[in-house]
Amino acid sequence: MIHDLASIQVLSLGLEAENIRFRAFLGGFDSDALDQTVFELDQLISPKVDCTQCGNCCKSLMITVSEPEAEHLAEVLEVERTQFDKQYLEKGMHGLMLINAIPCHFLSENKCSVYEHRFEGCREFPALHLPNFQKRLFTHFMHYGRCPIIFNVMEQLKTKLLFEKQDHD
Repeated sequence: MIHDLASIQVLSLGLEAENIRFRAFLGGFDSDALDQTVFELDQLISPKVDCTQCGNCCKSLMITVSEPEAEHLAEVLEVERTQFDKQYLEKGMHGLMLINAIPCHFLSENKCSVYEHRFEGCREFPALHLPNFQKRLFTHFMHYGRCPIIFNVMEQLKTKLLFEKQDHD
C-alpha cells in the first residue's frame, strides 16, 4: 500500500493511459459483483489509511450543502443562519449551496472541527462503500491521484480483476 501523497500524485500521472483502459475494462463487469469486490477492498484498505495524516479531500473538494445541513450546522455553531450562509456558503446555480472556500473552513490540523456534524458529501467520501461503483468511475478516477484510499483500492482492483497493467520499465 502507498500512503505518501506525493508518490500517489506522481504515480497517478504516469498511469493515466492505463486508467483510461481500466475504466473501459470495468464497464464489462456485472455491476453487483463489481460493487461487492470494491466493498471488500474498501473494508480492507480504509482502516489502514489515517485520513488525518492527509486531509486532502478537505483541502481540494467542493462540497455541496443541503438546506437542512446548513440549518443544523448553523445551530450547532450558534450562528444566525444568514451569518452562517454569508460566512461559509456560496449559492450556485439552481439554488445549490457550496462551501465557499477550499480548503474547507472547518479543516483544522487535518481534522474536521465539526466532524460529528459534517455534511453528507464529507461523510460519504470516498464513496467506495456505496452501490453503483460503475456509475461513479469518472469521479473516482478524478480523485485517484489525491486520495490514498481510492488509489490503493483501484490498484488492488486491477490485480484482483486480472487487468493487464502497463509495463513500467
